[in-house]
Amino acid sequence: MFLKNLQLHQFKNHSESKFTFTKPVNCFVGSNGAGKTNILDAIHYLSQTKSYFNHIDSQNIQFKQAYFMLKGTFDKDGSTSEIQCNLKEGEAKSVQKNNKKYIRFSEHIGQFPIIIISPTDTNLILEESEVRRKYLDSSIAQYKQSYLQVLIQYNKALKQRNALLKQFNEKGYYDAITLEIYDKQLIEHGNIIHRERKEFLKQLTPVFNKYYSEISAGNEVVDLEYKSQLNDDVFSTLLLESQQKDRISKTTQVGIHKDDIFFKMNAHSIKKIGSQGQQKSFLIALKLAQFDFIKKQLGFKPILLLDDIFDKLDDHRILKLISFVNKNVFGQVFITDTHAKRSAAILTKAGITYSIYTIENGKLTDEGE
Repeated sequence: MFLKNLQLHQFKNHSESKFTFTKPVNCFVGSNGAGKTNILDAIHYLSQTKSYFNHIDSQNIQFKQAYFMLKGTFDKDGSTSEIQCNLKEGEAKSVQKNNKKYIRFSEHIGQFPIIIISPTDTNLILEESEVRRKYLDSSIAQYKQSYLQVLIQYNKALKQRNALLKQFNEKGYYDAITLEIYDKQLIEHGNIIHRERKEFLKQLTPVFNKYYSEISAGNEVVDLEYKSQLNDDVFSTLLLESQQKDRISKTTQVGIHKDDIFFKMNAHSIKKIGSQGQQKSFLIALKLAQFDFIKKQLGFKPILLLDDIFDKLDDHRILKLISFVNKNVFGQVFITDTHAKRSAAILTKAGITYSIYTIENGKLTDEGE
């Protein structure tokens, strides 16, 4: 898969930026705040219908403007597709493929998959379980569209069940029949989600271990442990046993919406014992394993986005990443960096064919090799 061109109009700090890509590796360089990462985010938008860095769509409109427009042309298996995303203040977002609007954005997910490695990925380790569940769900959805539909139905039933529990408390009544309807929906969809998440991590973990071993300079033993209430208990039994507790708390206490991934190093939480370098290696290995897994599932290579990667990694990890690029492990790669000479030196030394774009204040000022 190859992104041939990209256009940003009134997106963040880009008033009007246009790019044509012909090389496998493309590097955007410029000072902090120049708009480099916003270009990667535009690519993410066209792939995932949302920002990677700011999920409030309206905040991605350029300051004092009323709308933004993104457009990109993807080539996949010899077939060209033009994707466009529009958002106007106060109106619903629009995403279209070859001038045909999607009724449901979920229909688009997985068609043009991408993997992004960013300094913000530390949230996967540092934040609460919701962040790790989103990682699981977005990974699976990129190669299995039916999963996203099941997840949507589960979340809908969960929302309705929680609203019903709140009504029980506020109005002083109990409707066992309606509650049972929502329970059946949660069980049906929840069991599918649990099975998919479990299988994904089962297959991902050995690949993750391989990449961690190659990237890290140490001999740590790392692992991904799937934590779910459904691992050891039947969902229907859990819901029945938690019914009274749910009525008191006015929310559903059991289910796959409580799942988590335990990031382990030497059988302990990497959040507690891992150094910054170990955590970086852990996250890079996780994302590369995700790339590898999705590539095998779909039969083609996703696009890889590397945000500020040379500035945040030591020489050992940079050399390992670049060696993967050089070995043609990846397809098309987009990189941001603050130093043009550094990027050019690293990529030239590795013998990689690349283009460098200099960005200043949301504008392309120079293109070279």
